[in-house]
Order: sequence, then C-alpha cells, then structure tokens
Amino acid sequence: MYVVCVTFRIKDECIDQFMPLMTRNAKASLAEEEQCRQFDVCFEERDPTRVFLYELYDNEAAFKAHLAAPHFKEFDAAVSNMIADKKVQIYTRI
Repeated sequence: MYVVCVTFRIKDECIDQFMPLMTRNAKASLAEEEQCRQFDVCFEERDPTRVFLYELYDNEAAFKAHLAAPHFKEFDAAVSNMIADKKVQIYTRI
C-alpha cells in the first residue's frame, strides 16, 4: 500500500474556509477513486491551523490518478493561497 502523509499550516484567517474544502476533497477521493482506501483529515485541537492528512492508496499510480482528478485540481486551486506551509511524505505500508 502507498501511504501519503501531508502536513499543512493554514493561514489563521483562512482556516474556516479551508476545512470544508478539505473535507469535501477527502470525501470525493473516497467516493470517486476506487484505489483510494483511506483519507483521514486531522487537526491539532490547540492549533487548528495545523492539519494532517493520512491517505492510503493501492499504489503510486492510484495516487497520481488522485492528483489528476478534477475534484483534487479544483481543491488545490481553491486552497493554494490559504496554505502557509505544506509537507508531503510518502511511505510504503508493510
């Protein structure tokens, strides 16, 4: 399995706009992408501008298909100015 972990720091003034877009993207990924097995959206209670994603795909090709999906492209364009920092880490699940 192909594991994608993403950490965001969202601009303070954008968190109320970001979270509905993020959760809609996660739900669309699970509903529309057969090889997306899990898509968790988490945030720090003490600092809701810190958002963590845990995504699980069948393989790298499935993740690349996710990045090409219309719902992801729409999400990415909508939130690009809301993000102060973003880090993506890729893992293989044993």
